[in-house]
Amino acid sequence: MHHESALLNVIDVEATCWAGQPPPGSVNEIIEIGLTVVDVSARRRVSRHRLLVRPARSAVSDFCTELTGLTQTEVDRGVTFAEACRILVEEYGAGERPWASWGEYDRRQFARQSQADGTVYPFGCPTERTHTNAKAAFAAFYGLRKKPGMDHALQIAGLPLEGRHHRGEDDAWNIAALVLHLLGREAWPVAAAVV
Repeated sequence: MHHESALLNVIDVEATCWAGQPPPGSVNEIIEIGLTVVDVSARRRVSRHRLLVRPARSAVSDFCTELTGLTQTEVDRGVTFAEACRILVEEYGAGERPWASWGEYDRRQFARQSQADGTVYPFGCPTERTHTNAKAAFAAFYGLRKKPGMDHALQIAGLPLEGRHHRGEDDAWNIAALVLHLLGREAWPVAAAVV
């Protein structure tokens, strides 16, 4: 087994959002991609990364800034979604490595936005089982009927929340801690650990 297959990308995205419905003509778009690389064999987080993405069909609302800490000025300096996908593939092996996120939102948002933008979905074929829903794995291990939010899961696991909740880079780092927590209890879906 070559070393590369022991790496897992843990991803958390933040997207444009509003207190209610989006303004006419606006859609939810990814504005931050947080990525923590986990070495599954060594059971540790090896690096953390952050990609800011410039939205094309929406703006950052005050509500969104309050939630994520991200401002329009900040994301205007980001890359396009297509460029972000290219970076994920070229620099972080997104096409080959398995990946995980908390829930299905991140995977669906990538699929939706790739389709809308005519961009190639960065995580290999969307139908392949390369994605693990860490929230579902956590709930299954603890026998929870209601799947917990990331912050609640950290409390259950007795882990600290590091950084700011709803900041993609920090959330990915914290989700990676939960992935390691499950790996340590042999509760991480094995199929997802090796490609």
